[in-house]
Amino acid sequence: MSEAESKLFNKEEIQFIQTNYTAWMENDLRQTDRDTEGSCFTHSGIPVKLQYTPVDVQDMDFLKDTGFSGQAPYVRGVYPNMYRGRLFTVRQLAGLGAPEDCNERIKYLLKHGATGVSILFDLPTIRGYNSDDPEAEGNVGACGAAVDSLWDMDAFFKDIDQTQVSTSIVTHLPSTSIVIPGMYFAVAQQRGGSLKDVAGTCQNDFIMETCVGSGPETLPPAASFRLQCDTVEYICKNVPRWNPISFNGYNLREAGTDAIQEIAVGLSNAIATAEELISRGMDIDDFAPRLSFFWDLHNDFFEEIAKCRASRKVFYKIMKERFKAKNKKSMLMRFHVQTAGVTLPAIEPYNNISRSAIQGLAAVLGGCQSLHIDSFDEAYSAPTEEAALISLRTQQIIQAETGVVNTVDPLAGSYFVESLTEQMVERIEATIKEIDDMGGLVKAVESGWLHRQISSYNLKYQKAIETGKYKVVGVNYMAKEDKEGSRDIEVFEYPETASRQKAKLERLRQERDDAKVETCLKTLREKCHTKENLYPYTIDAIKNLVTLGEIEQVFRDEFGLWAFPLV
Repeated sequence: MSEAESKLFNKEEIQFIQTNYTAWMENDLRQTDRDTEGSCFTHSGIPVKLQYTPVDVQDMDFLKDTGFSGQAPYVRGVYPNMYRGRLFTVRQLAGLGAPEDCNERIKYLLKHGATGVSILFDLPTIRGYNSDDPEAEGNVGACGAAVDSLWDMDAFFKDIDQTQVSTSIVTHLPSTSIVIPGMYFAVAQQRGGSLKDVAGTCQNDFIMETCVGSGPETLPPAASFRLQCDTVEYICKNVPRWNPISFNGYNLREAGTDAIQEIAVGLSNAIATAEELISRGMDIDDFAPRLSFFWDLHNDFFEEIAKCRASRKVFYKIMKERFKAKNKKSMLMRFHVQTAGVTLPAIEPYNNISRSAIQGLAAVLGGCQSLHIDSFDEAYSAPTEEAALISLRTQQIIQAETGVVNTVDPLAGSYFVESLTEQMVERIEATIKEIDDMGGLVKAVESGWLHRQISSYNLKYQKAIETGKYKVVGVNYMAKEDKEGSRDIEVFEYPETASRQKAKLERLRQERDDAKVETCLKTLREKCHTKENLYPYTIDAIKNLVTLGEIEQVFRDEFGLWAFPLV
């Protein structure tokens, strides 16, 4: 079949449709309607036409550009039968108080039908401080659970079989991802489990350490990136069912980027990671099947669906053409989705149930592998049990009642969605090239480029809300005069955590072998100045009850600290 014959439409048909489209514009639309053409854009700035026709996809080659699910270029999904054969994982966040408190929330979610859990940590844990560190004051157990040592991870999963539940460990930073998942692995082994049976994901993204997270002390991008790659390398070689990285577009988007930048930066990180691991002697097919991604599903319904479809196509092309991957699994982009917390205001919070449900539906129509739907009380606290259950039930309603899981990629063939998908592909690839031209993502971060992108987007987005260009129901559109907020909202009260964690740390220091602790820390310090993978040394330290904060302090001491670029 010739190239011309492989197109969906021939030139004569396209010309005929174009002629009739022009006549429709002139004869059926008022001048005021015609004047709106060119005035609408997606949140990422892609022009949106009044109506789409075959003219907008006239160059589309179905098999080459879209194809079937489970086949290249994977636009329609990574598995042939998608949700008929494997429903998306219903994954809800659980993070509050001490590990013992969070253990009860995990059991509650599993009891009510969650098929995976995401464990979230408090800010001191995420940033690598013990609960009794002065830097942790006031934040212990708030907005996430406190974890200081192996003992805490054991309490986190008391009476829960780690080989039977998929766990996402939301550590964010490489400097804690090289520690906290190791605690999870060590607990599983202590209970007699095999690392071959442990399934889950850790985020482990150096962008979180250097561009998105906030903290008084930050590792330099190159050091953070090294720890990221150490974690990927070690886990790929030792924990075969674990995803050692989830390239975190979500938090980047929440910090301030559009959908195109979100995907492009995540993919550029995957490129940098692949290049580094190949330089260490690994083959692309040794680790690419375990790479995963984490996307934010925002308010622009069709753009978000197109984003998901486009991201799979671009990843396929990168793995196939740039890295010459041979294993089909290396070319499959698997991603988790969380709905956009940044879109959920405190005003009229029950409206957030609708917002999150629509965003969750877009994630499923976009072909996600697992999903977390934010709770309506996002702006106030960790979710109450009631709020968490509503989010869980929303996922279950999408799965069981809507019928959207019964057919693969049901929006395929939409002139608008297919056109938008291709435009997203082109713009994502252009941004990746821009990053490549700067020398790759690490150098782009070091230069301050990504920080400038974030601040520029935030300014534009905030102005759009303040001027009413972006409407937020109940806030700047159809707002009540009294601006009532949480008058009848139950706000989650965090259990007192700091004193409990401090008492545990005091007991741990009394019972552990100080000589072994010092040996572990001394060895880790020395290895920081070699090219060796640091993961085995952090695992050894964890098993000898070295705390998270002690390990992180080694990294801060040996790698030094970095200041965010201000211009």
